Amino acid sequence: MKRKEFKKMKKATSKTRIAVKIGLLVSLTALLVIASYALSLRQKAEQAVENAYEAVPTTSKSELRGNSKVKPSRDNVSILLIGVDENDTRMEARGRSDALLVATFNVEEKSVKLLSIPRDSYVYIPKVGYKDRINHAHAFGGTHAAIETVEELLDIPIDYYVKMNFNAFIEVVDALGGIEVEVPYNRLEKDENDKNTIQLKKGLHVLDGRHALALARTRKLDSDLERGKRQQMILQAIIKETASVKSIGKYGDVIEAVGDNMKTDMTFGVMTSFWEYAKGGMPKIDTINLKGYDDYSKGPYYYQLDQTDLENVKQLLKAHLGLIPDSSNLTDGSSDIYGATDESADGSEDIK
Repeated sequence: MKRKEFKKMKKATSKTRIAVKIGLLVSLTALLVIASYALSLRQKAEQAVENAYEAVPTTSKSELRGNSKVKPSRDNVSILLIGVDENDTRMEARGRSDALLVATFNVEEKSVKLLSIPRDSYVYIPKVGYKDRINHAHAFGGTHAAIETVEELLDIPIDYYVKMNFNAFIEVVDALGGIEVEVPYNRLEKDENDKNTIQLKKGLHVLDGRHALALARTRKLDSDLERGKRQQMILQAIIKETASVKSIGKYGDVIEAVGDNMKTDMTFGVMTSFWEYAKGGMPKIDTINLKGYDDYSKGPYYYQLDQTDLENVKQLLKAHLGLIPDSSNLTDGSSDIYGATDESADGSEDIK
């Protein structure tokens, strides 16, 4: 080989080595950035959950679980989701619950069932010892009273709860860059301050937090039951957006959005164990609605639950939690308890 050709080859080899080194350096830097971001997110999330932690006394139904808490990584569990109308970050106030949803998780099936409870449902409230609207339970006795009332209604243990106010809802949706939702109508709606400033337009839209909240809260147009269905739809849209790859860079903002606007009795470790349900992709979420009818017989408006339908729902949730043997005629989406429809009105009285 000629000296000139040897020098040329040596120079090319040197350039290749430099390119490889640069490539390795860039890759290593990228990995360090990703690792640092992940660590930063974890620390931020741990701190947020620690700040949000608020235990509640054990209720009679929860005692069915024994002395220790269930673990989502190995047990079927239930979560009560409470949306409350409370000012700013002052979660100590006892406002009425504006949304009540129960989610049950089956660890073997990796499936989720999501039940919406109409806010005007006329039910027994253990805290006061008489029947009233279910959304008054939180006003009467806070989170514990709300959990106790739902357990009494459904005859299942509530293992965990998550409570958020309107600020958290708005800020989480905004942190995600909005959520894609099918708006069913054109209507001017009230904002978070009860002023008519939100214009909703029919069709598929990406809604910001304020518009999504207005859609979730309204019930003037149709019914309390349809309102529950919209809340289920919006919650699923938030879950879908959160799970998308494009939202990974937004997690820090989402965590900050939750901030002091959330209370829960779940630790960070418990929360992260729910990711098991998303390992093979997002799990199927079956939505359930309680049938009933309008009742003005007592003066103010109440939503009377259909007792036969309620019993079916109770059996379905118990089976999903493994508390009773599964019943095949209640486990598919063909049952009437999925997507029931009814009409309602907005004659409810306020608690002062």
